[in-house]
Amino acid sequence: MAPGLIDPSIQTSADKVPIEQWSRPKQTAEDLDWAPLATIDLSRFDEPGGKEELAKQLYDAVTKVGFWIVINTGLDDERVLRQLSIGNTFFKQSLDEKRKFPCNFAEGEYFGYRENSRWIGDTGVKENIEMLNVHKEIPQWKDVGKHQIVEENWDEIRAFHYDLWDKVARKLFVLMSIILELPENYLADAHAYDEGSDDHLRYMIYNPRSLEDWEKTQAYSKGGHTDFGSLTLLFSQHVAGLQIRTPEGEWKYVKPVEGGITCNAADTLSFLTNGFIKSTIHRVVTPPKDQLHIPRLGLLYFSRPGDKTPMRTVPSPLLDRLGLISEEDKNLDRAVPTGTEYVRARVKDVHHKTVLTARKGTSFQFKGLEVQNAYE
Repeated sequence: MAPGLIDPSIQTSADKVPIEQWSRPKQTAEDLDWAPLATIDLSRFDEPGGKEELAKQLYDAVTKVGFWIVINTGLDDERVLRQLSIGNTFFKQSLDEKRKFPCNFAEGEYFGYRENSRWIGDTGVKENIEMLNVHKEIPQWKDVGKHQIVEENWDEIRAFHYDLWDKVARKLFVLMSIILELPENYLADAHAYDEGSDDHLRYMIYNPRSLEDWEKTQAYSKGGHTDFGSLTLLFSQHVAGLQIRTPEGEWKYVKPVEGGITCNAADTLSFLTNGFIKSTIHRVVTPPKDQLHIPRLGLLYFSRPGDKTPMRTVPSPLLDRLGLISEEDKNLDRAVPTGTEYVRARVKDVHHKTVLTARKGTSFQFKGLEVQNAYE
């Protein structure tokens, strides 16, 4: 190569995708019916007796409501906004770029890009949701493809990914183990970060659409759903729309909390506790009129039990006293699916299709496990 020429195979800084800084929009001015949720202050976790006190505070949230807020996690909001900026920049890339690494729903895999391509029933309207799901950095996933933006910002993303697990998810699993009278690390070990599982960091966007289109499609989600894995973490993004069904059967909005993370328990954690921990029914509805035009950008983390975690009720002394451990589950020789097997079967069943259909009154069953597909 002649002196002074640049090898075209070497990417220069000019080739990098610039990350446009994103900021949260204003909160709605509408007077919405907000759900009262418990707030767990994780700064107390390492205080003497702190874990035990937090476990008491979390008890009702995980057994009755299924949703709660955590604050003081040690994750600086500047890092959160940076991740939201990365996600927002990705969704502005060309469709050809986004399509380079699609989710492999035929195999129940959720890593990669989910396009907003499915039709919603016979409404003539397509989904308005796009997602990019990023795996954790473990040897098992070293060959999973990365989009350019992810590759260029991998050090930041993987560090944030791990810190979410370590500073939030792991601590919540410790608190739940204390509630269940199990060894403190029991549930954290069942969801271990360095083991094979489909944990992922998710960038998500609900693209704006007309009120008419929202009204056409709302019938397909008005009953709500539960999440597939064990634990979902959702960062505050200000556009209202998330609702939970309370224990009283009422639908209430989840209010964004500055510096907080909204958390909810999901299906596999409910399976592991035979329903003692509640997998909460929730839904996304039409945004308030003053936010209808705003893209609803989201940043989430999903913790899922892995390849070595059997889907049977855990040996909790509390659950045993409550009569929630069956003789079948006490038989450790009985074959049951792993967390990964269940979640992938569920992902395939829900997402490997071109048309989203109403599934009210139906359930998904897999090797002895069952969950409703949709709720009233």
